Amino acid sequence: MTAVAQSGGTLRAEDWAGARGTQWLAHLDRFERMLAPAGAALLAQAVFRPGETVVDIGCGGGGTSLAIARSVGPEGSVLGLDISQDLVAAAGKRAVQANLANICFEAGDAAKTIPADAPFDRLFSRFGCMFFGEPYEAYANLHRMLRPGARIDLGVWAPAKENDWMMAIAGVVGRHVALPEPVPRAPGPCALDDPDYIRDLLGRSGFGDITITAWTGELLIGGAGTSPEEAVWFALDGFSVCEPLHQGDPATRDRAMSDLHDLFEERLTNQGIAMAAKTWMVTANA
Repeated sequence: MTAVAQSGGTLRAEDWAGARGTQWLAHLDRFERMLAPAGAALLAQAVFRPGETVVDIGCGGGGTSLAIARSVGPEGSVLGLDISQDLVAAAGKRAVQANLANICFEAGDAAKTIPADAPFDRLFSRFGCMFFGEPYEAYANLHRMLRPGARIDLGVWAPAKENDWMMAIAGVVGRHVALPEPVPRAPGPCALDDPDYIRDLLGRSGFGDITITAWTGELLIGGAGTSPEEAVWFALDGFSVCEPLHQGDPATRDRAMSDLHDLFEERLTNQGIAMAAKTWMVTANA
């Protein structure tokens, strides 16, 4: 899971229990396809092995959880943990459809919850661990979910200025409505954009052997085959940076939508609307 294209302000874990979780579910397929390249890189780095027990934090609709379940096999197990009841319900249905018996999903706040199946061998999160209001307490709780020597693999966004897709979309919206000033380390997509902060946060929470690797690539807005018209509506309804457009007058929103269409048309390729992205892939041991 992740909030996308947010500029300024905060987005807290509890927001995902309500409107943000509902919005994500409404566009689940487009979000999953858009984030697939970054998620695939993180899964490849994690190298899950048969028999491991894994908790997937902020599992969203369960896409990464399903992939992990296939890697750990029937002798392993996966728990997908998310604060959104709606997303957990949808993820559970996907697991049934995939005929995977080694996976279950649970609604809960990872900052405070210790799942009944703890401790685990592994902890994984693709863009699901940047929304804690009290991050040091939250990461200490994540540490308590793990066995001694267990491994954590996190994917988090690098600074917004190094993510063209964030900056370009926010730049268009910001020409039409006022956007809040960014608040460093505030809960939200870029809360963990500083590697030094990541090391301090994990280190104080009990983790060691911390490694941070950059992933760079292109994301396809809305996934492969999404047209500029479809991408505009996807962004308008799914990206938090576009929320102020719903609060202004319709004429302003229409002008912003026209400019977003122009942006997406400029970035249109044979695969889809390609925009540069950068993440940090973080690995540490409990």
